[in-house]
This record gives sequence, structure tokens and C-alpha cells, in this order.
Amino acid sequence: MKLMQVGTRVAAVAAAGVLLAGCGGSDTKGKDGPDPKPSGSAKQGGPATDGEKTGASKKPDPEQSTLPGALPSAYDFTPNPDRVPKNAAQARKLTRNAALGENDWTAGMVRHTPYESAGSWTVLPDSCVWTRSALPPDILDSFTRRLDIPAQDGKGRVQGAVTVTVHRTEAGADREIKDTVQESFRCPQQELGGGQRLSGLMSLQFDQKDVRNADASLFEAGKYTGPESGGVQDYVWSKSRIGPVTTAVSVKGAKGYTNTDLLRIAAEGGAKVLYRVELELK
Repeated sequence: MKLMQVGTRVAAVAAAGVLLAGCGGSDTKGKDGPDPKPSGSAKQGGPATDGEKTGASKKPDPEQSTLPGALPSAYDFTPNPDRVPKNAAQARKLTRNAALGENDWTAGMVRHTPYESAGSWTVLPDSCVWTRSALPPDILDSFTRRLDIPAQDGKGRVQGAVTVTVHRTEAGADREIKDTVQESFRCPQQELGGGQRLSGLMSLQFDQKDVRNADASLFEAGKYTGPESGGVQDYVWSKSRIGPVTTAVSVKGAKGYTNTDLLRIAAEGGAKVLYRVELELK
């Protein structure tokens, strides 16, 4: 029975994740303790991250939608080498420009307190309690903004966060993606600090053919509890990579919000931050 339940959860994570992997992309426009879902792994942290043009005579690709704003059949963006950050100052400029503010994500969002954190790296040791350390040598910058949908109309407060990280190399960014997938298997229950807890976590990295707005993407889902959470709530999180830059978007649920609501919020935030990363790298 336990194996059947795990299999069902894997299928649910996969189905929900496909919604995030296929959302947004190049034509989606819009400008103190560990984060709601930290961005790195213990390995990396050290000891202590327009539509395709078609000519009138060209036969449309059967796998390519011709609807306005449709995603391409494959991701083919290549960062401009001259725009890829080479030092910490350039990386800080990119992360601040790409991270979403309260007017950039979804309607009605306000700044969380604390709003921003930078210059440190979150790690998950064997204790499964997230901690912070100095930035590893292979990371130029990592920057987080936290935004909430306030409690209103009988619904609770949804907490979101977006993190943008610039690695020195594309290989380093890819390693962050791969290491992150293993974290939920190593620590399916995680402590975020301040009485916040994640449980029942499961991660899935997508096959590249299913990702239309990044070089690589993964999705994670589980449950969240914490002060003023109103009980056990759904939790969704995604991480993506474009070149040497990774983006992470987390959404912690609240009373009155379904898992589908959270997926929509996460997909919107994920698509917008990836679009902004592309603008910085093109």
C-alpha cells in the first residue's frame, strides 16, 4: 500500500510539474532565515541555489502551435557571451534586474518582511535543517525577493519567493539543478527555521524535450506548516536554468487556495523571471 501511495504521488508531481514546464517563456512579458525554499544543496554550499516566424510557403510544424504567443517546439536561446556576468558586480546587476518585485509577479502582491536577502547561500546538511553560509567560490551572486498575496476575503496569506543565482560556469549551474533533485529524496522533511516546516517533498527533473522556456527545469511539491499557516497547506516550488543562471520560485499555500491556484501563481512567476533573465543575457 505504501508503494502504491508513493507511485500516486510521483504521478501527481509529474502531472502538476508539466503545467509549470510548459508555461511562459520568451513571449511572456512583465517586468534573515532561510528562504521559503532555499536555492542550494549541501554539496555546493560547502561546510556549513516572438513566437517563431513562419513564411507563407512554409508548412507549419505539426508539433508547433500557431496560436499567438505559442511556445516554440524546442528551447533554442543562446546567451550572448558579452552579456554573461564575469564578476560579482555584473552578477549583482543581473540578479537585481531579473528578480520580480511586487508589481511584476501577480496582481495584489505586497512585500514580505524581510523583503530581500543577498550575499549568502542556503545549504541543507544531513540534519535537514536549512542554514546559511557564505557564497561558494563558484557562485558570483544569489539574490532573493519575497512577496505575499495578503489575507483577504476569507482566504489566508500566500507567501512567494523568487531567487536568481549567477554561477561562474554553466556546468556549475547545471550541477545545482542536479543536486537539488536529490534533496527531497535525502530530506523529505525539512526545517526552514522560525517554526516553518516542509514535509512529504518529492522532486522531478523534466526531460529537456518537455521544457520550452529554459535549458533545464525541475519541480517540487509537498506540504507546508508554519506560524499563521492555518494548518497544513500545499507547497510548490520550481527551479530552472538558462546558461549559468538559475531561477527558483516557491509558493507556500494558505486557507482558501487550491493546489491549482498555487501552480498558476508559481508558473506565472517562473515564466516572468526566466523572460527577464533572457533580457539580461541577450
